[in-house]
Amino acid sequence: MFDVITIGSATMDAFIETDAAKIVSVTSMKDSAEFMAYPYGAKIEIDNFKSSTGGGAVNTATNFSNLGLKTSTIIKIGSDNQGKTVVDNLVKFKVDTSNVKMCNDSTTGFSVILTSFQGDRTVLAHRGPNATITTKDINFDAIKKSKWLYIAPLNGHSREVLDEIAVFAEENGVKTAINLGTSSIKQGVDKLAKVLSTAEVITMNLEEASMLTGIKVRPDTKEEKFSRNLVHPDVMAMLKSIKASHPKIVMITDGKNGVYAYDGNTLYRCPEFPANVVSTLGAGDAFSSTFVASLMKTNNNIEKSLKYASINAAAAVSKFGAQEGFLTFSEIEKKLNESPDFVVDKCHFDITIDNSDNSNLKM
Repeated sequence: MFDVITIGSATMDAFIETDAAKIVSVTSMKDSAEFMAYPYGAKIEIDNFKSSTGGGAVNTATNFSNLGLKTSTIIKIGSDNQGKTVVDNLVKFKVDTSNVKMCNDSTTGFSVILTSFQGDRTVLAHRGPNATITTKDINFDAIKKSKWLYIAPLNGHSREVLDEIAVFAEENGVKTAINLGTSSIKQGVDKLAKVLSTAEVITMNLEEASMLTGIKVRPDTKEEKFSRNLVHPDVMAMLKSIKASHPKIVMITDGKNGVYAYDGNTLYRCPEFPANVVSTLGAGDAFSSTFVASLMKTNNNIEKSLKYASINAAAAVSKFGAQEGFLTFSEIEKKLNESPDFVVDKCHFDITIDNSDNSNLKM
């Protein structure tokens, strides 16, 4: 029996850092966006380069195992050197590899991560076999015998297995945590109804939550949005809209602005734990998998689990590579004990939010 099985993507990641990257902001009456830009036609000097294994299923599996959980992963790789490197790294982290599927006619997924001077990144992704997972590739007997199933973003044809594995897990008493990802979210709420309703934990970033719910955070109140003890009504509306699909816990992450969690009765706001940000790639994987592992460790203490997750995510972004900074539970607890001022704001909140109201809601 496994404590947790992850399913999703496996990649080789190439991290490229250069101070030549420019951040271009574009704002309109309705929204705003930022773009990473380089001089057109120029040859750019690279300041730092590193390659490592990645992908949502691999990042979360290695983190779960590093936190002491018996872990396996369901991934699909190519029969190439990159695929071998992925497996070798899983073995290094003591992740069971019996559910890894090898695809002989494709190369392992690959990503180029362009990192800015701010530590944020743009990812160029080649999906490879990650987009071809079918039910034939899934060991349902192993899932049946596990305590948790963690579903990382599934892309391409792979997202077609979502309903079947979600229903199977529910029917067999296996708790599920889901990070849907943009590709699945684009299908719409109706298509995702079964997955959402069976989830113990669902997590996504603010942009994905906006895409799923159709609710935008209006720029006219953006500057006040993350003042301490204030909640923007649009963010609260997103949480309540997603909760209406009946997952147990909804989490929305927003990078340096922290994380919101909502269980239908209590709203939690966890700030970002201080970090020297080198690369934000894998921060969401570190946060969500640590949160799930912490729920197991703390008997579903959401407040403490948010603290643990924030601390481990901060450690992850301080390294140039998605898995380099992972901490153990004892290391996380040490940092927490050394940071008595690190607190999670919370309040009981179960009222209808009028999304047309621009006033902030105090916790």
